[in-house]
Amino acid sequence: MKRGMKKNLNRGLRKARNRAKILGTAEKPRLSVFRSNRYTYAQLIDDVQGKTLAAASTQESVKGSKKTESAKILGGLIAEKAKKLGVKQAVMNRSFYKFHGRVKAVAEGANAAGLKI
Repeated sequence: MKRGMKKNLNRGLRKARNRAKILGTAEKPRLSVFRSNRYTYAQLIDDVQGKTLAAASTQESVKGSKKTESAKILGGLIAEKAKKLGVKQAVMNRSFYKFHGRVKAVAEGANAAGLKI
């Protein structure tokens, strides 16, 4: 098996293993994080109804700052949107990413803004 294929297979397995343990509800939605090379995205998802409650990205927040700083601002932004919906808690879905860097910064920013993770 080629290295690229094995890397993608391992990522898929890590994602499935992480996702199997997490279920978002209307009271405690799943906070899903996606990183691209340029931006970071976050969504609050209700898995029971299969709907996205709120979404935000670093495209909306301050531009020109470092990626981790923007991710922290993104966490605060998604927490503010959650407050408007009456959501106080969320469960973190990091997908196949390590809880490090931008993913951790989103969680810290959301915690600092009052969303309990």
